[in-house]
Amino acid sequence: MKDKPAYILRVSCPGRVGIVAAIGNFMADRGCFIKELHQYDDLSTGRFFSTIEFVFEGNHKPSVAQIKAAFEVTALRFDMEWEIHDATEPAKVLIMVSKYDHCLRDLLYRRATGELNIEITAVVSNHEDLRYMAEREGIPFVHLPVTKANKAEQEATLLRLIDDTASELVVLARYMQVLTDTLCTALAGRCINIHHSFLPGFKGAKPYYQAYERGVKLIGATAHYVTGDLDEGPIIEQMVERVDHGHDPQHLTQVGRDMEAQTLARAVKYHVRRRVFQNGLRTVVF
Repeated sequence: MKDKPAYILRVSCPGRVGIVAAIGNFMADRGCFIKELHQYDDLSTGRFFSTIEFVFEGNHKPSVAQIKAAFEVTALRFDMEWEIHDATEPAKVLIMVSKYDHCLRDLLYRRATGELNIEITAVVSNHEDLRYMAEREGIPFVHLPVTKANKAEQEATLLRLIDDTASELVVLARYMQVLTDTLCTALAGRCINIHHSFLPGFKGAKPYYQAYERGVKLIGATAHYVTGDLDEGPIIEQMVERVDHGHDPQHLTQVGRDMEAQTLARAVKYHVRRRVFQNGLRTVVF
């Protein structure tokens, strides 16, 4: 089974009896082997969430379009919001950075080793500092310097680039610019940011210096979807690590950057593997 092409079905719908049975019958009737199935009923919202990875037995490999057409009847019956993806196809991801390189470097490494099944369509930055990292990997680097006067124009250029490259996910890998509400709305559910704290936390410049001055005992990192409410979007992944009085600001920064890279990579991995559902202000992550 491991060498067969795999597909992923994502489903969200009102919770009711018979959903899992209907999906299982659809798979069985078409000779599908279910590799993984995750499900969750949120009783507080009445929503059902599930992700199923499956393969076809034998040599039959229908197209995604054919599977979608066949599943439409089941989906309509249960009022489903649903998607079917070819799990072997890399997700197209556009990365945005400023001057810090640790998150970009980590994503490039995980892509090269195959841990992240992604195609990086471009690296976009408001500075030139990390051009060499992108071009060394053969990835287009786009310099979009941002000022108060040109912010709207540059964001419009960014949206055109996202459309032209068919990028399905935008990753803010320590991109140090606040996005406008217009851009946040356009990228709703497909833009992930990494924040340098276990939210809510220290805002503004030099967060680890602020943490040091306050004598914190835990520091962390948070990956979340971007919304118009700054650093308050639905949280996908978080990490924390205990520190003590012996950690100076430089040491806190080192620990923090390591967690930022790991947390962002996990969030990207969950998203491109189709395992994240937005559930109001929260997320369901399988």
